[in-house]
Amino acid sequence: MLVELAVANLGVISDLRITFEDGMTALTGETGAGKTMIVEALSLLCGGRADPTRVRAGADESVVEGLIVTGHDEFVVRRIVPRSGRSRCYVDGELVTAAALAQRVDGEIEICGQHGAVRLAGVSAQRSALDRFAGIDLGPLHRATDRRRGIEAALAELGGDERTRARELDLLRYQIAEIDAAGLTDPDEDERLDVEEDELAGAVEHRRAAASAAELISGDDGVVSTLASAAALVAHQRPLLEISDRLSSLFEELNDCGSELRRLADRLDDDPERLGEIRTRRHLLHDLRRKYGDSLGDVIRFHVELSDRLAELESHDARVAALGSELSEAVSAERAAASVVGAARRAAAGPLGRAIAARFAELAMERATVRITVGDVPVDRSAAPDGSTGSSSDGSAASGSAPDADADADIVALAGDQVEFLLSTGSGSPEGPLGRIASGGELSRVLLALYLVLSADASTVVFDEVDAGVGGATASAVGRALAGLARHRQVLVVTHLPQVAACADSQMVVAKSDDGTTTHSTLVALDRTERVIELSRMMSGTPESERARHHADELLSASSTHRSA
Repeated sequence: MLVELAVANLGVISDLRITFEDGMTALTGETGAGKTMIVEALSLLCGGRADPTRVRAGADESVVEGLIVTGHDEFVVRRIVPRSGRSRCYVDGELVTAAALAQRVDGEIEICGQHGAVRLAGVSAQRSALDRFAGIDLGPLHRATDRRRGIEAALAELGGDERTRARELDLLRYQIAEIDAAGLTDPDEDERLDVEEDELAGAVEHRRAAASAAELISGDDGVVSTLASAAALVAHQRPLLEISDRLSSLFEELNDCGSELRRLADRLDDDPERLGEIRTRRHLLHDLRRKYGDSLGDVIRFHVELSDRLAELESHDARVAALGSELSEAVSAERAAASVVGAARRAAAGPLGRAIAARFAELAMERATVRITVGDVPVDRSAAPDGSTGSSSDGSAASGSAPDADADADIVALAGDQVEFLLSTGSGSPEGPLGRIASGGELSRVLLALYLVLSADASTVVFDEVDAGVGGATASAVGRALAGLARHRQVLVVTHLPQVAACADSQMVVAKSDDGTTTHSTLVALDRTERVIELSRMMSGTPESERARHHADELLSASSTHRSA
């Protein structure tokens, strides 16, 4: 059960710390006082979605903490919601994910929201309620469906129909042959050919330059001859010996350069045939890069991919056969899992309907009935090829549906996904879908009855204005039903109805104050005298009225007598 709740900077709540007792606690207060923030704080502790817009104006973050006790065990959960960025969750001071927080609190706190009645009118909510009641594990079915769809996707990727495959095979073979014909082995070939092409294309100019430079350096009137004369002049002059040595080194280096230039001039030769071959080759490589990759390395890698795809398509029939076998097994497994889910849903539909109806007497709906239907079992076409018969969720004969080619539709039928709550509000009243037959107050009570059934395991149950749309004797019945539930667990009820609040073991009022600068809310536990004043406000809006207080006192005394009975 929830022992203590602390809230800071959440909506109109600046700083709040409150302890809760066993039994039923009513949370009351004027509209807009901040009761919704209390429920939202509890939702955050249960791993609910964090809304940064709820952070109190002027604060950087909202903080919610709760102390939960289960038997001899106790733990603290904490949720921090910053104005910007991701929220943070803690269990006993250890940082955890929101999913881990929700799992830790699961079974401890159950929140039954006031908007649940609207959702209950939908097939999804009704199906979820039935699954929860029956304890159905949808994991095997979901995994089987994912596997079947994955195999179908793999089949679709094998190349489409036969014509599409034939076209792709022709294209692949052409592209592979084109790259094979080029004989690519070296990803750097284009760079090497670029150097060779430059050398051959300028061979005449290169040779002329080398010969001219050689003549200038080592010719009869070249630099080497002049340098030799200069070296001879200083060779035997002691002060100039260092210069002489340097001139000798220069002579050797220049003489070597002249010899190398002459050798290059003799070697460089124009080869128009080879130059043409290189330019043709480079043009081919350019076309391949334009089609298949930015570089020759990319082209070579693309060739490998093409070859792999070709091998895959050429083994298409074998692959199709293998995947077909896998698909057959996957479909059988999915149908088996769907049949298990469908059977469990159909088996639980009657008991859940009766369990809900059993709660109606407590909620002033003694004559109302509810029947839960689950989609028809699909026709076994191998046994009934005409598709003429089927069975309903209660085992009676039903008209069959046309043979379906869509696997998903077949699984929906097998699993009984089409769950519907049919309500009759009284003797002689027509039975119909919950969303169309029930009034707002009746829908709230059906929702409450469902929650009373489904929340049997939670140690703390929070009801957020699920009594909307009811009043008078019906409100008293709702209050008594909630009080009955509180005999076995902790119940927190946010309500505007004095009849419901009076049935609580304790009452807290949410009050909002405004000092002209800021607005904040507080939650205060009430003693009996204060409860009478609050109930009189709820009954008449005039808590100062002696007559209103008298009626409130009578209501509280009557409810107290009922609780002790």
